[in-house]
Amino acid sequence: MNYRIVTDGSCDLPPEFCKKKGVEVVPFYVSFDSESYQKEIVDIPIRTFYDQIVSDPTTYPKSSMPSVQDYVDVFTPIIQEGKAIICICITTKFSGSYQSAMNAKQMLLESFPDAKITVLDSTINTVLQGLYVVEAVKLYEANVPYEKVIEELETIKSTGRIFFTVGSIDYLQHGGRIGKLAGMAGSVLGIKPLITMKEGEIFSSGVARGRKKSLEKVYELLWQYIQEVGATIDTYSLCIGYGYDLEEGEEFRKGAIDFLNAKGFSIKDEQLPSYQIGATISVHTGPYPLGFGIIKRAKV
Repeated sequence: MNYRIVTDGSCDLPPEFCKKKGVEVVPFYVSFDSESYQKEIVDIPIRTFYDQIVSDPTTYPKSSMPSVQDYVDVFTPIIQEGKAIICICITTKFSGSYQSAMNAKQMLLESFPDAKITVLDSTINTVLQGLYVVEAVKLYEANVPYEKVIEELETIKSTGRIFFTVGSIDYLQHGGRIGKLAGMAGSVLGIKPLITMKEGEIFSSGVARGRKKSLEKVYELLWQYIQEVGATIDTYSLCIGYGYDLEEGEEFRKGAIDFLNAKGFSIKDEQLPSYQIGATISVHTGPYPLGFGIIKRAKV
């Protein structure tokens, strides 16, 4: 096809998948001292990042968006090949990555006035953004025309949801994602927040006492949404997003398959993939985020 798919590092898709499918990823940066910044995955593997915050719980790293030049460097060779670009960015409510991409687009149009570059605010992030990119790849592989792909992606993005919990409220509090009072209550009482992401922002979906109860409630949040939209595995795509603890993530995934099948939502093992949440998001969640991403499948 005569276009390429680009996304930013918030998508948390495995690098091998992106390489195989020809998806260009523009990384975010992460810093542990607010001075030196490293490109996620390129300069600092995600496992190294997690090992550092787990070994020192008092560490609160920061992330930084891709620069305009980072996008220029990725866009330019694609344009020089004579191909158009569809660039999928993290929600603008969380990052300025979209604006960096838009600025890069405007700069390049001065030198390449016939270039076709569409930058999309996905209104989502992390593994849900990954599912969204996967839908774009499916459209590409089905030879769907450029304009139709953009139209379909715009149509489905509002259906995206993330339902998750975290191991500690501290990171959300430190990053300014929730009020200080909620953070204090969580620290004292061992309360775990239940969080829903939709339309570009995060919302409280209640609390639970202890990890086990919070994960059970995450199952219920997903099921409520499935019922609300009448989802089936043929019409919606799902995934698990986990942090540092791969073993816990796999237990959660297997439990989800059993839970959904018991509810009458027929789903096979291979239909619920797991993706590790990267540093871009885990600087806000800490090392133990765990939950679901779900989005309507694109019409191919």
